[in-house]
Amino acid sequence: MINYLYPLYEIVRNYDRCIACRVCERQCANEVHEYICDADKVVCDDSKCVNCHRCVALCPTRALKIVKSGNTYRENANWSCKTIDEIYKQAGSGGVLLSGMGNPEKYPVYFDKILLNASQVTNPPIDPLREPMETKVSLGAKPKAVERDENGRIINNLPPQIKLSMPLMFSAMSYGSISYNAHESLARAACELGILYNTGEGGLHEDFYQYGNNTIVQVASGRFGVHTGYLNASAAIEIKMGQGAKPGIGGHLPGTKIVGDIAKTRMIPEGSDAISPAPHHDIYSIEDLRQLVYSLKEATGYKKPVIVKIAAVHNITAIASGIARSGADMIAIDGFRGGTGAAPTRIRDNVGIPIELALAGVDKRLRDEGIRDNVSIVVGGSIRSSSDVVKAVALGADSVYIASAALIAMGCHLCRNCHGGKCNWGIATQIPELVKRLNPDLGYKRLVNLLTAWEHEIKEMMGLMGINSIESLKGNRLMLRGVGLSDRELEILGIKYAGS
Repeated sequence: MINYLYPLYEIVRNYDRCIACRVCERQCANEVHEYICDADKVVCDDSKCVNCHRCVALCPTRALKIVKSGNTYRENANWSCKTIDEIYKQAGSGGVLLSGMGNPEKYPVYFDKILLNASQVTNPPIDPLREPMETKVSLGAKPKAVERDENGRIINNLPPQIKLSMPLMFSAMSYGSISYNAHESLARAACELGILYNTGEGGLHEDFYQYGNNTIVQVASGRFGVHTGYLNASAAIEIKMGQGAKPGIGGHLPGTKIVGDIAKTRMIPEGSDAISPAPHHDIYSIEDLRQLVYSLKEATGYKKPVIVKIAAVHNITAIASGIARSGADMIAIDGFRGGTGAAPTRIRDNVGIPIELALAGVDKRLRDEGIRDNVSIVVGGSIRSSSDVVKAVALGADSVYIASAALIAMGCHLCRNCHGGKCNWGIATQIPELVKRLNPDLGYKRLVNLLTAWEHEIKEMMGLMGINSIESLKGNRLMLRGVGLSDRELEILGIKYAGS
């Protein structure tokens, strides 16, 4: 069959620098590079390149670079090169297009159109190097009033809480979609930082039970790896109803990845596909959800807070209002730019709404209904920096989830080929010789470094606003100003235009 596709990327090799050491050949799991013995040189098959930059990063003489190919079709404002290539792919295979990571399209990023306000004279800034700054948060339902006993002492009537050193957690990534070494890095970093990481829907490897106090375990529609020991080994339980990269559809881990400990952890046979259906077949109403929430609380002696994770979609405020009344302690909302190991390209790029708008709408509705204290709000979906964290908190979040940023810290180069299972950086793969490329001793340290830096920056930004506690920033939209936004967008976000 004729291949109508021209390679998307081209590898440029400087033969004056290349010493034919064959590092690129050994490091590329996609078999792009090949050593020709007779000619004593390395050649490339550009059609196999996914632009992961492993060869570029490790080339000792800097002889390689990867460039976007200059090939174009006849100019057409309606039919882009990308659209034509995708039609050729489907015409050749008859299959659904799959993509990894988050939505790369040019939709607005509202965090980039929001600025922080600063204090100067009447409300002076605070110097975080000389004055204490509080970044600790406590997640969970809060009572409406303080109760005291007959002697005036405060009665502890708090439901189970998650205590974090900063308003950040590592989002759900399952064992199977990412490697053992990646999970170990996340778990160890969460433990050292005093935050939590999320197992995703793949169960919890027995080696990681030791990190239970820093672990959120997930219950998805497939119920993979779910048992009472798993639930009780955690600090919190998350019911996954949806995720931002693919709202309204389920999950699928191919049987080729269900091997060894992954099969054991998920409690399914080796080689069988792990399919999570789109709906939970026991949840078709808020009342059904409430029953699962309390079943999980009952199974853990009411000692674990329960999170309900949903995707940011157009009726998100009504959904969140129902969840806040279901008995859940937290709502996790995942925006449409959220990453994933694999999602149908059309769904990833066209379904859902930005997390900024969803968060602002949910926070406002729960406040208007007087039930904001029933739940904490955690948001994710392309939180890229400490300033995104600060803006999310000011829009109403109690904490944020990060995932893609954590993977990038461990070495991910966003080549968006996670579904291929040949991650050259040892993250989204189960191939042993690739997994070992991610050293968990280094991976966890890089995660600790990243979040330590972010915490310093968060304190700096709080200080410049004259705020010394993250709780004082939560929902404080007076600290935000919009630029390049319409009146309707400003209204939804609940912020003023810059200059007003």
